[in-house]
Formats: sequence, C-alpha cells, structure tokens
Amino acid sequence: MKADKTSVTRSLKIARGQLDGVLRMIEEDRYCVDIANQLLATQALLKRVNQEILRAHIRSCVREALQTDEPNPKVEEALQLLETLTK
Repeated sequence: MKADKTSVTRSLKIARGQLDGVLRMIEEDRYCVDIANQLLATQALLKRVNQEILRAHIRSCVREALQTDEPNPKVEEALQLLETLTK
C-alpha cells in the first residue's frame, strides 16, 4: 500500500472507536437520531480513508503501470473523477 500508513491506521482506529460507540449506544437504547448521526460520521471518515488509499494507488501504482515518471494528465483526470464519484 502506497498511502500514508500512519494516517490510514489512525483514521481506521478512530472509526473502530466510533463503531464501538455506536454499539454501546444501541445497547443503551439511545435516541435513534443520535445513533444515525454517529453512523454518518463513521461513514464519512471511512470514505475519506478510502479516497486517500485510492489517490495513493492511482498516483503510484497506476503511474508505474503507465511506465512514466512524468505527471500524467490522464491520471489527474481519473483522480478528479474519483473524487467526484465518491462524494
């Protein structure tokens, strides 16, 4: 994996903590909207982590597959598309 492992790991541990919190909220029979909001926050965090991993993949692995060290407009175009699709 070419993404920043420290950043990805930290974010995933936060997401795991958020999910543990959601499980506690469910066990405590907390208000549904509060649970839903916490789930949305977790989903947003996971989405950002996924984008980071995919960006790193395209910038490194895809670029290597194209066998060029030069910035490739097609790669940058794909990154923009990816960001649009995952919003």
